[in-house]
Amino acid sequence: MTAVRAIARRLATAAMVLWAAATAAYLALLLAPGDTVDSIIGDGPDTPQIRAEVIAEWGLDRPDVVQYLDYLARAAQGDLGRSYLMQRPVAELVGEHLPATVTLAAAAAVTGVVLALAVALLTAGRRSLLRRGASTTELVLVSTPGFLIGIVLLNVFSFQLGWFPVSGGQDFSALVLPALTLALPVAGVLTQVLRDGLERALDEPFVVTARSRGIRERAVLARHALRHALLPAITLVGWLSGILLGGAVITEQVFGRPGLGQVTLQAVTTKDMPVVLAVVLLSAAVYVAVSTLADLAYLLVDPRLRRS
Repeated sequence: MTAVRAIARRLATAAMVLWAAATAAYLALLLAPGDTVDSIIGDGPDTPQIRAEVIAEWGLDRPDVVQYLDYLARAAQGDLGRSYLMQRPVAELVGEHLPATVTLAAAAAVTGVVLALAVALLTAGRRSLLRRGASTTELVLVSTPGFLIGIVLLNVFSFQLGWFPVSGGQDFSALVLPALTLALPVAGVLTQVLRDGLERALDEPFVVTARSRGIRERAVLARHALRHALLPAITLVGWLSGILLGGAVITEQVFGRPGLGQVTLQAVTTKDMPVVLAVVLLSAAVYVAVSTLADLAYLLVDPRLRRS
């Protein structure tokens, strides 16, 4: 029964997060300046008759509350509506651009985690020049806006050295700089958290016991201290998913990559409400899924949580 209650509580929380995200985005778009009818008509013919037909077709003459409840009811059934601008089903539009964004976010996540693990393991417990240099670099990366990192990488590795293409998403080489742009700030934060956890774990009695058994220092770090240091880092996984999805929107613009970023920016500027709401719901769903996986990861890393 405890497990059933836990699952029910988790599902209820997920539903609340999705509802809150959709409602906040709906209200923000509703209060934004601009007329929805103008967005739908765009640069096409604009006559009173055409406006009346648009209003009737999209049900825009209904009260805002009715439109909002209708949207929630259709979204609960998996119907995300039709794009005002593209005149296509939103699910089809999102599905078409989602793989490019997922590829970029996944590549950045893997790169950031690998960099953080490597630097934390190399510098934990040391007071060397390498440690000071790593700490300074982490602070610079964390405090620098992502788009600025992207522009610097573009200038050095594309314009000056010519190692990578300036824009596009046609092959692996076009993925390297965008993934690094997203990964470097993430690696900066994760490295600080991991190193702090490693250094606290190195003072624990079990580490002293491991050392007394003659285990080498690197093995103590990787096999004993790292597991304890992972718990605070896992807490940041939910934050990490938000950073990667939000950063992907800007990074795709900087590098001219296809993906949800360009679609989202275009939808926001043209007040294409169905597309914006679909992207918000997708982001919230990803956050919920990642947070749930992080909770499960706690159980794998710390056996005491499984017993409790």
